[in-house]
Amino acid sequence: QVQLKESGGGLVQAGGSLRLSCAASGGTLSRYVFGWFRQAPGKEREFVGAISQAGRTVYSDFVKGRFTISKDDARNTVYLQMNSLKPEDTAVYYCEADYITETERYYTAPNEYDYWGQGTQVTVSS
Repeated sequence: QVQLKESGGGLVQAGGSLRLSCAASGGTLSRYVFGWFRQAPGKEREFVGAISQAGRTVYSDFVKGRFTISKDDARNTVYLQMNSLKPEDTAVYYCEADYITETERYYTAPNEYDYWGQGTQVTVSS
């Protein structure tokens, strides 16, 4: 059973940066695909980006060029570097994971992942 724990959220001014971490335990990180999602109050959870086993990444248009996903298999940790933050980026950010045998594949829908963390709050002030 994989367990995920997000950290690194907080309050930041518009234009600032944060790096979120997703620490995984109970599984071999290198065999999982990871996705980052976010959910603002009153809104549905939306896809931010994902990283495949092989390190291939994909991003939603609204974060492309500002956010970067990376992973450290040795530390069993996935990162979401967020730069040039905007007030509309304010949300709870969730890390999700799924065991997968296809090294280049990733998922973009939250219900395609079997594991997720409790989330970390990101608040961007204007």
